[in-house]
Amino acid sequence: MYRDVVDLRRFYETPLGQTTRRVIRRRVRELWPDLRGQRVLGLGYAAPYLRQFIAEASHVAAAMPASQGVVFWPGEGPGLATLADEDDLPFGDMSFDRVLVVHGFEGAEHRRPMLREIWRVMDAGGRLLVVAANRSGVWARTERTPFGQGSPYSATQLEAMLRDALFVPERSTRGLYVPPFRSRMLLAGAGAWENVGRRWFPTFGGVNLIEASKQLYAPTPVRELTRAERQRLIASTPRLTQR
Repeated sequence: MYRDVVDLRRFYETPLGQTTRRVIRRRVRELWPDLRGQRVLGLGYAAPYLRQFIAEASHVAAAMPASQGVVFWPGEGPGLATLADEDDLPFGDMSFDRVLVVHGFEGAEHRRPMLREIWRVMDAGGRLLVVAANRSGVWARTERTPFGQGSPYSATQLEAMLRDALFVPERSTRGLYVPPFRSRMLLAGAGAWENVGRRWFPTFGGVNLIEASKQLYAPTPVRELTRAERQRLIASTPRLTQR
């Protein structure tokens, strides 16, 4: 299950949450340095990392899972957030050029249908960026942060899941080497922790970041039906009457 959206918002309002946002936002920017004219979707609770793209991208939207809840976002201007089922996104085919998933995989109940929906709404040349708790990191073992909730993943596991859903992993990195403590002294040195961790302890970052492209030419694997597809199938099936 997902953490409640109110808990997620409160975490990012704390000094630890603000440090987390700055660190991960830098890693995201390294992978996506220029999104001018792009259509961007954030899935899960990606709002803290989408704000940097609002003035740059042609369109930005945040889809928050129904089991998590939704908050109005951003605080100023028209709302760009919507409540959505992870396996039935309310967007047309090929609606987005970039999809950013944060706090989405760890608590998802239907990961494969969710990935198939992401594949559907991504344009042919689109890119998916997944940010998920690293199984080998300290953050996955600390329940007082969102990255300690749900299921963490190794980079190998994430890449296998993406390939199974017709994505091609392109690049990967890790981040969040600063320990998940509330000490202001530790948080003030977050930049140093990131530099040392990336150089000397690369496998122990708190999060994995995997960028993948959309695979177009491949046999379509057998997959689970989405909730909407199941409902349409039930509605169209003739009912037998007893005599």
